[in-house]
Amino acid sequence: MPAMVKIGIPLFRLPHRQMAAVATRAEALGFESVWVPEHLVFPTVIRSRYPYSADGVPPVRVDAPHLDPLIVLTHLAAATRTIRLGTNVYILPLRHPLLTARLAVSVDHLSGGRLSLGIGVGWLAEEFEAVGVDFTTRGARTRECVRALKVLWTEAEPKFAGKFFTFGPVKFEPKPVQRPHPPLLFGGESDAALRRAAALGDGWYGVRHTPATAAVQRGKLEAELARAGRAGAPFEVTVSHGAPGLTKDDCARYRDAGVDRVVVLPWTTGRDAEPAMERLAAAVLR
Repeated sequence: MPAMVKIGIPLFRLPHRQMAAVATRAEALGFESVWVPEHLVFPTVIRSRYPYSADGVPPVRVDAPHLDPLIVLTHLAAATRTIRLGTNVYILPLRHPLLTARLAVSVDHLSGGRLSLGIGVGWLAEEFEAVGVDFTTRGARTRECVRALKVLWTEAEPKFAGKFFTFGPVKFEPKPVQRPHPPLLFGGESDAALRRAAALGDGWYGVRHTPATAAVQRGKLEAELARAGRAGAPFEVTVSHGAPGLTKDDCARYRDAGVDRVVVLPWTTGRDAEPAMERLAAAVLR
């Protein structure tokens, strides 16, 4: 059980020009991390069901502006010194692992080893269709991507031969600052997602959880870690807080549920971002 819960801030509902200032202020207030989302492309009409809402409707506009999250985190790394920088989550199977490995190791170095790479298999079938990637193989493709990333980040002359990706031997330098590599936090709430996280990940990122629902998922993860022969291995559980406001009592309940980090959005509009973070810091960090 973690001694205390870390508190992260997702950089949602912000103009891009405001993100560095908000990240800098979050660092000064004592928040542990900031997180940025990603989508590569949206269709004009979303047919896919969003898995994290009761009605299946995603909380996004198809014309919302998106920048690449790893480039955004590089921008934030230059503006900050200590705060951790995370993706929630990067859609791993949309890209070749050589590309992801290069981008991620670049952020890792330019931030001095502060990257947490939250990854997911994706839910938006139209996004996969747009880049010509088979949506139905995304789980298997993700598992293969993770194995390829670890080879690239840890071996002197990496080579890989899989169903979806084959390369090498190649030279891939530099290796990450964080050893053996930046932590990989798997998103997803299904039993299959939890199995993937336990078998291949350094942690899990859950969406919109109470302490009670987080405890259920933590229990499932512990069982899957044991099944994968990884009982007792370091494994970080992160959840986003599913309700407005956060108290010290909430933090204690999350800690007791086995949660290591809670990510909470304290504002409803970007204009209120810094005052809202100040109120949250006074409530839970002081």
